[in-house]
Amino acid sequence: MFQHKFIYGKVHTPASFIYAAPGNPGISEITDGMYLTEGIMFKKLSIAAALFFIATATKADEGQKVASKVQKVTVFLNGAQVSRTALVNISPGTSTLIFENLSPGIDVQSIQVNAGGDFTILSVNHELDFADNEIKQKNIQVIEAKEKLVRNKIALQNNMLSIYQEEANTLAKNPVSNGTNVALDAVKLKQALDFQTARLNEIKKNQQAINDQVDQLNDELQGYEKQIAEINRAGVKTTSNVLVTVSSKAALQANFTLSYLVRNANWFPTYDIRAKNVNSPITIVYKANVSQKTGEDWKNAKLTLSTGNPTVNGAKPELTPTYLNFGMYYSGTAASITKVMGRVYEENTNQPLPGVSIRVKGTSIGAVSDVGGNYSIQLPNANAVLTYSFIGFETLERQANAPLINVALKSSSQQLNEVVVVGYSSTRDDNSSGYITGSVSKVRKESAYTTPIEVKKEENQTNIEFNIANPYTVLSDGKQYAVEISQYNIDATYQYYVAPKLSTDVFLTAQLTNWNKYSFLSGEANLFFEGTYIGKSLINTDATTDTLNLSLGTDKNIIVTRTSEKGLAMRQSSGSSQKETRNWLIDIKNRKSQPVNLLVEDQVPVSQNKDIEVETQETSGAKPDATTGKVSWNFVLNSLDEKKVKLKYQVKYPKNQSVIVQ
Repeated sequence: MFQHKFIYGKVHTPASFIYAAPGNPGISEITDGMYLTEGIMFKKLSIAAALFFIATATKADEGQKVASKVQKVTVFLNGAQVSRTALVNISPGTSTLIFENLSPGIDVQSIQVNAGGDFTILSVNHELDFADNEIKQKNIQVIEAKEKLVRNKIALQNNMLSIYQEEANTLAKNPVSNGTNVALDAVKLKQALDFQTARLNEIKKNQQAINDQVDQLNDELQGYEKQIAEINRAGVKTTSNVLVTVSSKAALQANFTLSYLVRNANWFPTYDIRAKNVNSPITIVYKANVSQKTGEDWKNAKLTLSTGNPTVNGAKPELTPTYLNFGMYYSGTAASITKVMGRVYEENTNQPLPGVSIRVKGTSIGAVSDVGGNYSIQLPNANAVLTYSFIGFETLERQANAPLINVALKSSSQQLNEVVVVGYSSTRDDNSSGYITGSVSKVRKESAYTTPIEVKKEENQTNIEFNIANPYTVLSDGKQYAVEISQYNIDATYQYYVAPKLSTDVFLTAQLTNWNKYSFLSGEANLFFEGTYIGKSLINTDATTDTLNLSLGTDKNIIVTRTSEKGLAMRQSSGSSQKETRNWLIDIKNRKSQPVNLLVEDQVPVSQNKDIEVETQETSGAKPDATTGKVSWNFVLNSLDEKKVKLKYQVKYPKNQSVIVQ
């Protein structure tokens, strides 16, 4: 028994492809573009000649077609590795095995063939298969032949109408006579008039019958035209084949494993974060949204999700230093957009598009538009680029430079397919095997089913893999299929945070220690607090510390105001100098039924010029940071209690200069 492993590492373009027919291994490549067969050297054929040669050779011996099954798929954040298996009957001698109906997006450098048996693998080649286009054209030709028959029938019926009309016109023009000047007697005149009337009635009936037949034939013709339009609208489905040439001394059976990388497949994480109250652990449900448009369906395959290297920043507002200089006011960074909302619709009809995938380019952050085409997505930084993609439409990229972005997608040659709405449910199985039991549910039209799944985590040298134990199906339709990866109950330290200079909204934050062991990626999170959905946030894994800060949304039961106290001298002149004073009062009220741990942050400006002096006069006990000017108050505020803190500072600068003091 021999074990064979063949890694394919050369691409043949149509202009240089030479088909090696089974039993004729005399064709071999000598140099790039030069081929030798039976002692004759040929240069590269032209594309047309090469295609003719391929078609002729293929018809001479099409090889043995092999139907393989997708056994395992490893889905990366971008791309996937597909493994197929097949039991093949090998004939004595040299033969070519054609593994057909594969994805057209195969990375040919990644093709690997493994097999065991007493035979030799001579070569492995890859080719695109446009047979579907030939079938499409044949179907159109059949329908066009039917159309021709119908048009011929319509022409014949129209000719009959013309004949009947000519006869009716002749009867109407010719007077009733016997061909002489002698008038007919009354009996003969009556007979002639009766004949004319009867014939005209018969002609009218025949014309009506013909018109009815023409209407039916036109309906039939429109049906054929609609069929042709549907075939053209469906586009051409291109597949690919892998040709494996083997040599065996005897007939035998062998198990083949074919693996390769494909594009147009990905997954991105989403989370459900649930906090019962500030005294309970946080529950995080880790989920994956898997989609693929590789051109082949993954039916009942073992699914593995592989992680990448996430980079994300937080969504909670952060204070930055405020610098002073003459004639200017400068904040450390421009106000960044942390969230984008909008609507995705079809360009021609303005109809909403549900199920559109919205991704932050270069990250694992993603979202999906709802039934009304509406979406919202959290942003990791101010330079984010959003990618909008949906099957049947052209992919679009937009700079995330506004909090509201509506997008119109253009239809491509592919037809818009049915939308899959995905839901989630989960249960936890704390057994000793290390498996996490969950479930995935998928709704299509009015039917629904739920399949329990098991997931086991494996840590490799460069990534983390989540192996789905049960077989799973992901169709090549570009729709999002949800898989629950795991569920964790994590002890957390809760703290409320507010920066009233930026916003008076009070954010509930949770600090998780040793978060690296959970293999989180950056992604959007649905927030649930005290049993109520409160919005979305972003899990920030772009940190080097052992503490992960989660923003759990705002709490409207803590009221914060920041006002400038009046009645004090705001601007004074003394000699060659001028002084400006700012006096801020920050008032915090806790309307909750429980005490809260609150962090309040503000800042004093930082001078970057020796002629500008900043004097901090009142901070209610807090000490400003010398570098950033940040002032922090951290305290526990009891239920229904109120606390006030003051921030007062003075800026001194030359009278002949201008400084904008905030």
